[in-house]
Amino acid sequence: MRFILVTIILSLFIFISEAYSNQKGYIQIAGLIDLRTRFSDGALDLESLISLAKRKGFSLLFINDHDRMVMEYGLFPLRNVIRKRVERNSINRGGAENFIKEIKNARRRHPDMIIVPGSESAPFYYWSGSPLKGDLTANNHERRILVIGLEEPSCYSYLPILHNGIYLRYMGRELLGLLPCIFSLFIGIFLTLRGISIKWGLLISVISALFIWNGIGSLGPSPYDPYHGDLGPAPYQLLIDYVRERGGLTFWNYPETRSGVRRMGPISVRTEPYPEMLRDTYGYTGFAALYGDRITITRPGGLWDQLLLKYIKGERDSPIWGIATADFHSEGEAGEVLGNYPTVFLVRERSREAVLDAMKRGRMYACSCNYPQMLILEQFTISDPKNRKIAICGDEIALKGRAIVEIALRAMIPSDKEVRVRLIRSGRPIKEWKVRLPFKVRFEDEEFKATEKGFYRLEVLGIGKLLSNPIFFNNESLA
Repeated sequence: MRFILVTIILSLFIFISEAYSNQKGYIQIAGLIDLRTRFSDGALDLESLISLAKRKGFSLLFINDHDRMVMEYGLFPLRNVIRKRVERNSINRGGAENFIKEIKNARRRHPDMIIVPGSESAPFYYWSGSPLKGDLTANNHERRILVIGLEEPSCYSYLPILHNGIYLRYMGRELLGLLPCIFSLFIGIFLTLRGISIKWGLLISVISALFIWNGIGSLGPSPYDPYHGDLGPAPYQLLIDYVRERGGLTFWNYPETRSGVRRMGPISVRTEPYPEMLRDTYGYTGFAALYGDRITITRPGGLWDQLLLKYIKGERDSPIWGIATADFHSEGEAGEVLGNYPTVFLVRERSREAVLDAMKRGRMYACSCNYPQMLILEQFTISDPKNRKIAICGDEIALKGRAIVEIALRAMIPSDKEVRVRLIRSGRPIKEWKVRLPFKVRFEDEEFKATEKGFYRLEVLGIGKLLSNPIFFNNESLA
């Protein structure tokens, strides 16, 4: 039994670490996204997490500790002075410099590993109810965005999220509102020092100082606060734009989670599923297409396909890509183990830069499985024999004749279980195979229209689940 297990893990290691693919000379590297360490709420330190990943054959890790884990509630009109604040470990609480330093040190100790820094952000929430009535509720606190690839500590320090520090660099934003308080403070000091009215002078000075301090408490990177209701997509778009301007990537995380409504001590938290955020925000890289909860937006004709079609029609500037996210805190938590949610990248070389480029371009596929089992998509290509062009996930191909779809699929551990392989064109299933693996097919799409633009993607169910990213196509004359 031990020999069989070792053989399986060695096979997995060969696939993941040595990596191979027959798709246009690309190699495959399986990575694990959305991992926590003790820098925030993970159970393992980074070194222990790396050791665990190595034992399981993974050499690509995305560290997404919380950038700021805090909630606070203040009483009007001095909400930043009379307040209750609860904060837990996070990147910015422990120091973004220390977080990046720890990752760089780990890279030096483990040159065989690719370690990508990032964070999980909760950019905004808002309060409803009242502490006096016992129904105080933090709404949308668990609308989460993964930030990936930021290497500079200052990028985390100035993330535009609630309660992310006080910085005088934002004084200009609040200065106009503070001017009356500053003027009143000078009047109070004047009355006190001149002896005109010491009692009133001191009272005016103290009140003015409190309101000035309250205003200074608003000098954070985010211009929003949690006391003015639901602000829609604006706070999230601000974060997406900030990260994009600094060369990072953003992914909406578990947009259909069902675990966001519960009591948390004296308050309630309420985050309903938020797939509409994928539609209402722009410029993000992608979303969690597979994770430890039920998801519907990846079904044929669902929201993902609708947004891809909007991109094709020119109504969105960029496509959105699907990844698998682990939400990993500790081995065995909620029945999950490290390795259950890999994302496989198609790259030409083993490097952090190549992986991030593949992530940006959609050259990857997402899996959910029971480790060490795993579905391996050895080939998913679209080609045209007339012009000899070929495309993989994330590519766009100009077709002159009919589309030839080639698929090669196998399981890491041989299994007799039947799987369903479904080919989807522009949101509509066009072909389905019920097979046992390994499986290989060359399919000519006879219904393909050379005058249209669209995309193909692949869905596999049965031994876990696999979702490819789309391959776009257009008529050669339109390219």
